[in-house]
Amino acid sequence: MDHVAPAGLGGPVTGGLALAQMLRLHRVGPMFGMGGFQLLPFYEGVRRLGLRHHLVNDERCGAFAADAYARLTGRPGVCDATLGPGATNLVTALVESHNAGVPLIALTGGAHRAHAGRNMTQEARQAELLRPAVKDLVRVELPGRIPEMVRRAFAVATSGRPGPVVLEVPEDVAHAEHDFPAADFFADASTCSVPARRARPDSADVARAAALLERARRPLILAGGGVHLSGAHDALRVLAEQGAIPVAHTLSGKGAIACVHERSVGLFGRYSRIANDLIEQADCLLVVGCKLGEVATCRYELPKPGVPLVHLDVLAEELGRWAPATVALWGDARAGLEDLRTALAGSSAGARSARAGYLAEVRRRRERWAADVRAQSTSRERPITMARLLHELNRLLPTHGVLVADGGFASHWAGLLYDTKQAGRGFVANRGFAAIGYGLPGAVGAWLATRDQGGAGPVVAITGDGGMNMSIGELETARRVGAAFTLIVVNNAASGYVKALQHAVYGQASYQSSDLAETDYAALARAFGSHGLRVEDPDGLAAALGDALAHDGTPTVLDVVVTRDPARMLPGVDTRTVGPAETRSHPRAIGHEDAHGSDPAIGGAQ
Repeated sequence: MDHVAPAGLGGPVTGGLALAQMLRLHRVGPMFGMGGFQLLPFYEGVRRLGLRHHLVNDERCGAFAADAYARLTGRPGVCDATLGPGATNLVTALVESHNAGVPLIALTGGAHRAHAGRNMTQEARQAELLRPAVKDLVRVELPGRIPEMVRRAFAVATSGRPGPVVLEVPEDVAHAEHDFPAADFFADASTCSVPARRARPDSADVARAAALLERARRPLILAGGGVHLSGAHDALRVLAEQGAIPVAHTLSGKGAIACVHERSVGLFGRYSRIANDLIEQADCLLVVGCKLGEVATCRYELPKPGVPLVHLDVLAEELGRWAPATVALWGDARAGLEDLRTALAGSSAGARSARAGYLAEVRRRRERWAADVRAQSTSRERPITMARLLHELNRLLPTHGVLVADGGFASHWAGLLYDTKQAGRGFVANRGFAAIGYGLPGAVGAWLATRDQGGAGPVVAITGDGGMNMSIGELETARRVGAAFTLIVVNNAASGYVKALQHAVYGQASYQSSDLAETDYAALARAFGSHGLRVEDPDGLAAALGDALAHDGTPTVLDVVVTRDPARMLPGVDTRTVGPAETRSHPRAIGHEDAHGSDPAIGGAQ
């Protein structure tokens, strides 16, 4: 454990200063928030200790920025909010982090304990509102317990399945002075990043799982966001290579293995390249760090009953939640994959030989899918197609670049068509709650994270015009911070996902409450003091992206006018998902094979 005395504090100090000192000892990165009277001593502590703190224009966006920072660094993001409306504004973002397993510390001011319940200004029953949105809520009742409670918050946020923790500090606790013993100020270094500690699955269960995988001729790995949280990328790649096992991923799991790796078969679930058909034909599935939720399973239609399923997850209660696990492996993803690799080492050569035909089939399926989408990805249609936009991003974003995708429309297209060029969290999508408005603040957090890690790679974010409308005030934050990312606004003058669903379900020519006013977001960006470019011609995309990626000093907003046709706003869903009303008129996924279970032309079911 790190044990560092509060150098320069000396004598009695405010609770707020002690709080800032504890965050310094936990090596926090940039913090995001909007102050109020309750936490003023904390802000003064931040100033005195030289910590980094950025004023945001909306507390929810501050938590989104902290969430993106945490995903890319593995260190708990930190945000803060004042009593009442500041704290309640955090709820949506905290649920995102909670559902996605992202470590976060959210500091909230609380009412003065001597006057709580007397209709104090902005007082609310905020703890009751926040508690269900987080992994835990830690309230500091005595100034002298601040160091202990901060350590507790970090321990909870980073242990097991990570998540957000609210640290509520009443006004009088923050303002009170206390003479802290120097010995109180220490941090457990293991809780400063995820995973705090690793647990290995039971060895007997690993042996049973290995036996199932060893016998399989068409095994498939389904990788979720837990691979990123565990840092299990190398372990996954080695197991896939040595065992000749293809890997599919969820939206959150993109980058678990590089999308360009020969074992990658892309996204599975509601949107799929070839993975869903491989799932249907698999004779053993290894699920790693994935909850098997609605989107990943086509509303619980995949995987098929009776297929042997090995489920590895750090949260025991996720195992067998709805799909029975033949073998449940409770433990850390990296540790579990390493143990499986060891158990399978003796049979790896035989497995590669026995699965050579399977891998050749997978390769043909990948090649056919790429050929099928080529016309759309190089289309010169106006308005611009999303496939063309993602094609240009695939060409121009370098290996070490980061793509942030807002919830809904943007993440669906990017999840299906964007290719990460190396393993790791090069793709950030807020799929825990999938609230729109994440793209812009997420880009701020991602840009700061890449710089803290010593990288200089570009950060690009994609948001819809609806998401931009919800968060545009953070352009001012980004300019003040100096975050020189590129924000692509896919401008379809609509709440695109809702409009596409209305078209799919009702097939109507007019739509209810899903159209937006035509807006020039490049002009708005320039009004905010940022760089703004508007693109209407697909042949101008490459030059505009090149300009944006080369721009430094301020954010660049690339306003891309995309298709207004609701029938083409989504990449399409697999016909096994959502329900008959939607699938009557909704196309299958872009470039998807025509048959559900096999395609004899490319060596389907065997």
